[in-house]
This record gives sequence, structure tokens and C-alpha cells, in this order.
Amino acid sequence: MAVLDDLSGFEFEDVMEDVFRNLGYENVRQAERIADEGRDVIMEEVVDGTRRGIVVECKHTGTVGRPVVQKLHSAIATFDFDGPKRGMVVTTGRFTHPAQEYAERLQQNDDPHPIELLDGEDLREIADEIGLDLYNGRIEILCDETLRPYDPATDVDAPVREAFRDIENIEAADLPVPHSEVTFRPVVAVTADTNAVFETSVGVIHRINDRTRFVVHAERGQPKVADDDAATLVTENLHATVELDPGQFEEVFDGLEERRFGQTQTEYKEWAVDRLREYHTTTVTYTGDNNVTYNKTCEPNRSDISVQSIEPVYLPEVRHTTDILDYTYSYEYYAAGPSRVTSEDGIHRCVHCEMSDVDETYTYCPNCGAIACDSHTKTERLEGEPVCTGCAVTERFALKTKYFYDEDNLEAFREEYAAMPLHEKAMENKLLAGGSVVATLLVTIGLLMLVGII
Repeated sequence: MAVLDDLSGFEFEDVMEDVFRNLGYENVRQAERIADEGRDVIMEEVVDGTRRGIVVECKHTGTVGRPVVQKLHSAIATFDFDGPKRGMVVTTGRFTHPAQEYAERLQQNDDPHPIELLDGEDLREIADEIGLDLYNGRIEILCDETLRPYDPATDVDAPVREAFRDIENIEAADLPVPHSEVTFRPVVAVTADTNAVFETSVGVIHRINDRTRFVVHAERGQPKVADDDAATLVTENLHATVELDPGQFEEVFDGLEERRFGQTQTEYKEWAVDRLREYHTTTVTYTGDNNVTYNKTCEPNRSDISVQSIEPVYLPEVRHTTDILDYTYSYEYYAAGPSRVTSEDGIHRCVHCEMSDVDETYTYCPNCGAIACDSHTKTERLEGEPVCTGCAVTERFALKTKYFYDEDNLEAFREEYAAMPLHEKAMENKLLAGGSVVATLLVTIGLLMLVGII
């Protein structure tokens, strides 16, 4: 336990808060860091339908004697909790025989406030059980559960092929196999309750009674709240996680990366509490006893916010890249088996103007591999196939611009155009031809009117 020995007393309490939360205890929080009252961590458990309060004394020391256990026993009796209560003493070291005998006697006598003892050896076993790394020089979250990075009922590249189905003029059979990579990104799902009442001389002016659940991107650096779609993907699939087995997934993906969690669970909890205090802070207008209107800023205290759970999990972000002729198309999404949330769509996007309107029609150019919007897609005059404006060769015939795949097609059409009868040449610009007919009719009518025929 060399790493634990290097921690301060407060850091050891932070670690134990993480440990107890991972063990499934509820409403785990630390007592205010003031004069020692014989309790460091407070939490709750439900046994046979009965909720019980637990007071924990953390001792970061080599040996814990009987006086510490006795002091905790007294602290449990004064702990304000509506229900049965018990205690724990946790140490990085060991307990003396008198301390062990005292705790055993409480158990044997069915004392209303029994005390459980956890020493350094117990902490080793617990750490291995819940996946907390206490040995690598840093207390961090170790998680081996991930949302499914792909739907096992279909091919891993099925989503990218589905995306290409919306593109005009391209067939699934023409698509090359994309390069597929997955990054397992750490996230934590936080559930917290905020209960606060704000009063003045006129009574209650504001009340908060809210349960909040949100998902936090948990890589190194500042935590960031996930957007609603990604958060929903995580929370709706937490019950269906699988083991993060790199060997298995390397057989499916061309590349794999696993990111590490950037902070401890307690640090995420503290960050979540600060964010919720800011979120719930509001200014309330009320009328005082003297009939004067007042404004009061209502900000919850840290003690008003109770973090019920912090659930770490990996959120797979899959990236497919498809090379077609001169272009490479990327398609990225967060995955949870058959469900996914798109994070980058480089397929439904014009390569010439970057338009990515979901209602736009996009067309594939077989000449260069471009996907283009309607404004940048034309009809190749000689073969009648789509061609993008980026690669097309142009020339004006009969005052109208014509588009060709290349100079060879242009030269072939020049020869065809030269051999056309006059009326066919005119039809190369139907608007011009139609306008000419109308103009001729108008001139003819005018001449007839001049000579008095009509």
C-alpha cells in the first residue's frame, strides 16, 4: 500500500469516498472538514428494505487502537439520522488486539451501533474487486465496462454504408471497404439530488427539490458535460455494457485506442456539486413586511446537494474513413450496439461549398469521386451523367454552358455539334430557341398589322 502511505489524511478520505461509492453505498459524502468529531465519511445502505446510516472514521496511520473505536461509537450515537446506524473504521495500517476485541464485543452483544473494521489488507482486496488502482502512484478510476462499439448482428461498417444510401448516383457495390477505428472515451454518469429552502422574514421565498442526471466526458483536462443525445445514449444503455476486451475488438476494427480517466470519482463529484450550485442559483423577487420589493439571490449550499451515484463507463467513438478516387469521407459516431449518435458526417456534405443541410440532395460524381450539392452538380452533356463543377470541363454552345468529364468528351461533342442541322444546334439552348420563335412570331404579327392584313 505504498501509494496510500504517501497520501495526506484528507486525500485518504477522498479515496475512501470513491471506494464506498463503488461498493454500492448510497449518498456517500464527507463530513465538513473542521475539528475532528470522530466521523470523516457519511453514507447510507439499504438492507432488507431498511435504510441505515453509516459513520466512517478514516485513519491514515500505522496502528489504530481501541480509543479510536470507542470514540466512533460515541459519535454514532449523536449522529442525526432517522433510522438504525452503524460505524466503520478504515485504516491503511492495522488494528490492535484491544480495538478488534472491542468491535467484536459490540457485534456479539447486538449493540445498536455496531462497528466494522477495515485494515490495509482489506483495502487491497476491495481495490481489486471494484477496479480502483491504489498502486500506480495515482488514485484513478479503472473501468473495464464499455457500451458496445458495434452491433454484433451486422457488419461493423454497416452504419457508413447506410449513410451512403442517401447519396444519388452511387451504388453500395461500388463502395470500397472503409478503414474503421474506435476510441473508447471515458465518461461518468452522475445522479444528484438538490434540496434547498430559502426563507426570509416573510417566509419561504424559493424552494428546490430536484433530481438531476447528466453525463460528463471524463478524459484528462477540464470535465465537460455531454450533449443531450450522447447523454441519452449512455444512460439508456448502462444496463447493457460489455467488458472492454482489446483483443476481441482488435479483430473487428483496424485501429483501437483506450483513453484514461482524468480525475478521481471524488473530484468529479466535487465538480458536479459546483456545477449544480451554479445551475440552481437564481434571483427571486419578493415583497417584504414593509410592502417593499426585494431581490434575493438564492444559491444552494454544498450541503444541499447530495451526489447519489457516479457511474464510470467507456463510450465508444467509431470513425470510418472511405477513400473514393480523389476524396476521403469520414463518418464518426458514438456507439451503443445498434444505437448511435453521429458526431461528424463528412458524407452528407458538399466537397465544394461545405453545405451540410440535412434536406439537401447530394450527388456522387464518378469522374472524380466528389459528393456535391445541387448547386455544384451538373449533367455531363455527352453521356448524360452527373458531374461536379469542380472537375468538369466547360464550354459555351449556343450561348449556354455545357459540362464535360474531360477534354476528350468536349472534343467529341464539338465534332457532334458541328455536324448538327441548324434546328438541332438551336435546341442546345432550348430557352434561346424558344425565345427566338416567340420573337419571330411577334415580328411577323407586327408586320402583318403594318400592312393591314390584321
